[in-house]
Amino acid sequence: MNFHDHVYAVLLGLSILWVVLLDAFETVVLPRRVRRHFKLTAVFIRRTWTPWSRVARTIKQPSRQQNFLGYFGPLSLIMLLAFWAAGLILGFALMQYGIGGHEQISGEPLTFGKIIYHSGETFFTLGYGDIVPTSGPARALSVIEAGMGFAFLGVVIGYIPVVYSSFSRREIQISMLDARAGSPPSAVELLVRLVGTSENTGLDQLVLDQVLRDWERWAAELLDLVSGVVVLSLAA
Repeated sequence: MNFHDHVYAVLLGLSILWVVLLDAFETVVLPRRVRRHFKLTAVFIRRTWTPWSRVARTIKQPSRQQNFLGYFGPLSLIMLLAFWAAGLILGFALMQYGIGGHEQISGEPLTFGKIIYHSGETFFTLGYGDIVPTSGPARALSVIEAGMGFAFLGVVIGYIPVVYSSFSRREIQISMLDARAGSPPSAVELLVRLVGTSENTGLDQLVLDQVLRDWERWAAELLDLVSGVVVLSLAA
């Protein structure tokens, strides 16, 4: 690699790190929805939802199809975290490759694939020591990446239980909805049971209004919790 290739690798790595970190911050930390044309999380969810929904269409039995679709929300969150981790590892690998200053104990020449491996073991703080940074910038970058790995682990530990509790509250609402609207629930059955056959129409309309308000509040809480992953509340 010549000097310009090293510079391009560093700039590309910085760009990937900026995009991934900004996307993770807006999705996990920022307490409001972000409106712009391109958002990495939204693109990722759409690209994974398309093949998932196509597979679901091949399932003929409605109950199994709904169960299959229900896996997408929680699973897409786990895949999103893995996607962010892969992006950070790739970004740091490009920067390390551009900066240079690494040696392999076995004396073999370093390739970009081995630098990615070194970036991964640094990010997850494995510390095998088979590839060692020898220059000051490379060592500093390795320390920053290791710290980023600890921070990412902290986000995963703190974020997933909060989202899981939100999905648990949804399951309680679904159990109540089964009793009110049949299994599987339908809007027509809900209206028939609450306001269609009862003499006390005013009271049942209040019950229906409360049911819809509860679901509205749950959807708002989930959108506030995972503002970048809008599809989660719809697909799950």
